[in-house]
Amino acid sequence: SCLCGSAPCLLCGCCPSAKNSTISRLLFTFFLFLGTLVSIIMIIPGVEKELHKLPGFCEGSGSVLGVQTNVDCSSFLGHKAVYRMGFAMAAFFSLFAVLMVCVRSSKDPRAALQNGFWFFKFLVLVGITVGAFYIPDGAFTSVWFYFGVVGSFLFILIQLVLLIDFAHSWSQLWLRNADEGNAKGWYAALCTITFIFYAASITAVVLLFVYYTKPEGCTEGKAFISINLILCLIVSVVSILPKIQEAQPHSGLLQASLITLYTIYVTWSALANVPTQRCNPTLLVRNSTGSATATEPLTTWWDAPSIVGLVIFILCTLFISLRSSDHPQVNKMMLTEESGAGAGAGAGPAEEGGVHRAYDNEQDGVSYNYTFFHLCLLLAALYIMMTLTNWYRPDESLQVLRSPWTAVWVKMCSSWAGLLLYLWTLVAPLVLPGRDFS
Repeated sequence: SCLCGSAPCLLCGCCPSAKNSTISRLLFTFFLFLGTLVSIIMIIPGVEKELHKLPGFCEGSGSVLGVQTNVDCSSFLGHKAVYRMGFAMAAFFSLFAVLMVCVRSSKDPRAALQNGFWFFKFLVLVGITVGAFYIPDGAFTSVWFYFGVVGSFLFILIQLVLLIDFAHSWSQLWLRNADEGNAKGWYAALCTITFIFYAASITAVVLLFVYYTKPEGCTEGKAFISINLILCLIVSVVSILPKIQEAQPHSGLLQASLITLYTIYVTWSALANVPTQRCNPTLLVRNSTGSATATEPLTTWWDAPSIVGLVIFILCTLFISLRSSDHPQVNKMMLTEESGAGAGAGAGPAEEGGVHRAYDNEQDGVSYNYTFFHLCLLLAALYIMMTLTNWYRPDESLQVLRSPWTAVWVKMCSSWAGLLLYLWTLVAPLVLPGRDFS
């Protein structure tokens, strides 16, 4: 019955007070992590060499947009496998995003598909994945790259929304604790964390100038680092202006320091995709024979920015699955109101023999928007696909894997959008005095 029943049935033994909505989100996130794990395994060099044995994987590789070419099917098998795995996960979450449109409560028959039938969902995901490996080569990789770029850009913006919300919640929690208890200790902790974030950001900026720029040339890298450094300085100053403090007493340098550190990371990630060997010491160019060239030997496709991106991806997807915001405005934007009006009203932990059991908290209203949740996981699948492949794509002949300028500009634009978004959270109460931003 647990294979077809509701989500709490699966975990009622180890999570006796779990909510139906939370367990469902965790299990969908588990599917995403499972697909990510398979992608990581497939891109490992030793496994990549064996992928040509998959039936159908190398069929249909002879035409690109209808033009016959001499494409070596063994080229970048790991890269192609990650793209197909990303396509399968995106198709899976797209399917559920469409199916769950306008579901208002668990009484809707479609809610049973969201909260149950997990064994059959797994079979559907496996079936879509197997089918994805039969997609003919050729134009698929080149076209799907741009889908990945757009999806990754949107997911980076979602990451920034979550990061800004987390920073505000963190600052408010510590300031509240300072008002209620040992004020000196909490303020000292606040100052220490802020100093560490800014020190790490300054150190990172210096290292970026050292490793990704040259005294002559590398103008783009110098411009990108300088622009983001100036923008981070501006938002830091704005966050402590008297009028901003009056409108938002909880705004401060902790939030600004965390946003600054993340912005410098995105800048680092963008510079790691600059397709100029002289300005990018981590640039890796690989041809269809499998040989790779770089300034220093690389054992895997994952560079340091990709590893950091993978960690951030895991934290953000768990954040989406486990927690709703303390701020109503973020809840409305992210459509994840855990305690919305009517959501689970009257529902509570069922008791059997005095033991709390998992329960359905969505009988009178859903506690999160099903469709938006699946769209977030869809964008997360595209983001992790691009991260694991370092945003590289084959050239027109599909014989050389290169890092395009497209990846650089997308990442830089996302960092600017994030800074503007954070700046808006600071000035919005002044610009729109009639709205409640508490």
